[in-house]
Amino acid sequence: MKTILITLLLLPALIHAQTSTTEKPNIILILADDVGYGDLGCYGASKIKTPNLDQLAKQGVRMIDGYASAAVCTPTRFAMLTGKYAWRQRGTGILPGDAGLSIKPGTVTLPGLMRNAGYTTAVVGKWHLGLGTGKTKYQGEIKPGPLEIGFDHCFIFPATNDRVPTIYIEDHHIVGEDPDDPILVNYRKQVGNEPTGRKNPEQLDLKVRRHPDHHEGTIVHGVSRIGYMSGNQKARWKDADLTETFTRKAISFIEENKDKPFFLYVASHTAHEPCVPNKRFKGSSQAGARGDTIQELDWQVGQIMTALDRLDLSDNTLVIFSSDNGSDWPVKRFAYLYEDEAIMSEHKANAPLRAGKGDPYEGATRVPFIARWPKAIKAGSESKEVVCLVDMQATLAAITGTALPKHAGPDSFNMLPAFLGQGKGRSHLVLQHNRGHGNLVIRKGDWKLNPRNNGKHELYHLGRDISETSNVADQHPEVVKEMLNLLSNIKKSKETRYMTSSSDISG
Repeated sequence: MKTILITLLLLPALIHAQTSTTEKPNIILILADDVGYGDLGCYGASKIKTPNLDQLAKQGVRMIDGYASAAVCTPTRFAMLTGKYAWRQRGTGILPGDAGLSIKPGTVTLPGLMRNAGYTTAVVGKWHLGLGTGKTKYQGEIKPGPLEIGFDHCFIFPATNDRVPTIYIEDHHIVGEDPDDPILVNYRKQVGNEPTGRKNPEQLDLKVRRHPDHHEGTIVHGVSRIGYMSGNQKARWKDADLTETFTRKAISFIEENKDKPFFLYVASHTAHEPCVPNKRFKGSSQAGARGDTIQELDWQVGQIMTALDRLDLSDNTLVIFSSDNGSDWPVKRFAYLYEDEAIMSEHKANAPLRAGKGDPYEGATRVPFIARWPKAIKAGSESKEVVCLVDMQATLAAITGTALPKHAGPDSFNMLPAFLGQGKGRSHLVLQHNRGHGNLVIRKGDWKLNPRNNGKHELYHLGRDISETSNVADQHPEVVKEMLNLLSNIKKSKETRYMTSSSDISG
């Protein structure tokens, strides 16, 4: 007991010693898209090869219980950048490509904190947090956007790779903008007279699984998208070029800022649909087109790590890799039809977890979560502490010695001790799904509760049942009651970081 007490008393000093260097660590946060718990070699995949991500895990810590805060994309990204559960704010669901910026300028954000700490900040890749003030016009200066919430630079596409507009935006402007041929976007009716997936299916390179008015909008480079667009054909990207383009931009940013601290958020679109790998990776995996794109993502990570080595930045750069949610599995739920679906189906993207993207089960929100920082994190370590992407704000504030303002990051906790193997992770976590019934589940310790409006609640003990096969709610009504009370208190509160401690629930 005395030894434990001494260790706890020394913990702040140990963390301070690890992070108080004359040289602030560079920080690269790589967020994959729809990459499931079982998609990487270091998490058990055999049909997809991910040597660079496996190496990242060998050189750092692999989190066993790492979570996205939501089962779909926009809410996870919102929570990660604000430290606030997305369900606390309206307008943070899955956004269309013409939505206004969902993070209000003036909000304390992760990039804003990093910039205040002396970092040059950038985002490269998928954005999907809205741009402008609503019903965005893709003409002239496009703002507010990333630069108004803390990023110094951005090179992004606005929404998702299956949504219009299929363009790059650098800082405030469309790359290749043509004022004489403006881009028009509409999510309710067709604009212009370009072919659509519904009217012109013969022009599709990738067929659609008949989603009325969904993935049957404007055809761009052989793929029909959600929504309609017209104008400036030359500015439109090709799916197979996205990863290479974003990789080149990310490395250029690193090279340009190698002599000063930088924060780089690399938001990959992989493995979100449509899965269109670069021709160099086509057929490279044993898991179809989707597996090929994940191997291309692994290549991207390898290129970034090689650049850090070449510039002698590796030792003092913290690299964090995770995913915004699990895979939209099984294959029959995919929006597009792939020629190699039989091969795809043999790979279990979220194994050994139940269900997938959007669902209230582990396959939707428990995701790969790796952190590498040679100066502080022990190589080859593994942690079963519960951590979440919503914790990035408080964690990176601690790493950079930045004070987190009161009421900022209301649901974000410092997970640095968990990364270092010197302390505990989260005691409880609220997860947002996309399947109704209140849209929230809660985990505390090894218990996980999925509340149902009809009173037929689902309770699982993840320590004994990671695949959530045995609902034990009837056997443990006291646990159900306590967890319902805890969830109710969290929903009523405005910030979990300042909540009064609730009663313990043993695992």
